[in-house]
Amino acid sequence: MDLVLLAKAAVMGVVEGLTEFLPISSTGHLILAGTLLGFHDEKAKVFELAIQTGAILAVIIVYWKKLRDTVVALPTQHEARRFALNVLIAFLPAVAIGLLLGKAIKEHLFTAQVVAISLILGGFVILWAERRQQAVRVDDVDRMTPWDALKVGLVQCVAMIPGTSRSGATIIGGMLLGLSRKAATDFSFYLAIPTLIGAGAYSLYKERALLSVQDAPMFGVGLLFSFVSAWICVRWLLRYIASHSFTPFAWYRIAFGIIVLLTARFGWIDWHG
Repeated sequence: MDLVLLAKAAVMGVVEGLTEFLPISSTGHLILAGTLLGFHDEKAKVFELAIQTGAILAVIIVYWKKLRDTVVALPTQHEARRFALNVLIAFLPAVAIGLLLGKAIKEHLFTAQVVAISLILGGFVILWAERRQQAVRVDDVDRMTPWDALKVGLVQCVAMIPGTSRSGATIIGGMLLGLSRKAATDFSFYLAIPTLIGAGAYSLYKERALLSVQDAPMFGVGLLFSFVSAWICVRWLLRYIASHSFTPFAWYRIAFGIIVLLTARFGWIDWHG
């Protein structure tokens, strides 16, 4: 058993869990962490997508009552069917764009420089969104229309550019589209369930030839640390948004992006791996 490899898997799991649901880009942080750890080959890319399942399990547990009640009510309640339909509608654009452009995006955009620029630009978008006067049309996910869901789903596609942040795009995008901060955050978490499980399962199936039984401990450690850190993070974030804005995350994105660009420019860190 390679203890160094397991330690790297644990670090990557923590990075995934802490960044997946914050508006700071989990993909971007995983690319940077993987580069620093020397953990960025083709198998590592599959690992990064697979451990998202641990983070999603944390969301399922936190939102278990809502999810359970929705499934039970599907045959009889229009509200439950509309909620499920909205999640499906929002999920489909990412499926279409992922199948069409996913390979090209991974080949050309998964670089530290792209991540850094996306972090900085996304930070300024968050600052602008937080300072903008926004009229709230939808204060609860159950009041969303299919049109609302489609627009959030289209915004989510922007997050395929690494460094953008899936949660950041859907939460800030939802707020700009008229959702309350809580409704946008809740829907972002619900939408993450099919999106991230689907991406992880598809990646595992597509790259199954790269994997073997010997990889099970590495994936197990990554999943465990991703789950624990995501569970802590989600519970904290739901309390945080009740009385705070996302402005601190914007400044973090900008500062971190600048640090990455400077370290690359002066050769202090080889971000090319």
